Amino acid sequence: MTRPEARPPDPGTWLLDRLDAREQALTCQIEQTQAELDTLTTRLGELGQEAEHLRISRKTLLSLAQADPAPITRNAPLIGFDHPDYQQILTVFGHAEGPLRARDLALAMDLPLTPNGIQNVRAKLKRLASRGILVETAPGLFTQPRP
Repeated sequence: MTRPEARPPDPGTWLLDRLDAREQALTCQIEQTQAELDTLTTRLGELGQEAEHLRISRKTLLSLAQADPAPITRNAPLIGFDHPDYQQILTVFGHAEGPLRARDLALAMDLPLTPNGIQNVRAKLKRLASRGILVETAPGLFTQPRP
């Protein structure tokens, strides 16, 4: 049996094959790096937009803090509190020399001093306090806020 003679590889072909393999590897790396770069560019844009929103928010808050608030007038109608009971409560507080309890207020308004009547007055006082029109200085003790 005779062996076929093996020919030594052609140095030119071998070198070209190596160059092709290296070029393919670099092309793959370029594509991966470009994809990473696109992702980072997108993320950079998102972060820049978020930072811009924060700058706008800060600027708005600072301008609002420096603006003069509209003066609160005691005679202005209270939206949602135009019922005569609320107006009577505020009138009593306008003449009061200190904090009042619901029972004291019911007495000043000539309301019956029943548990239900006092509870209705207390609910109205709590509602006024929740809107900042009155202040609850202690549990059940209400007064007008000081200017």
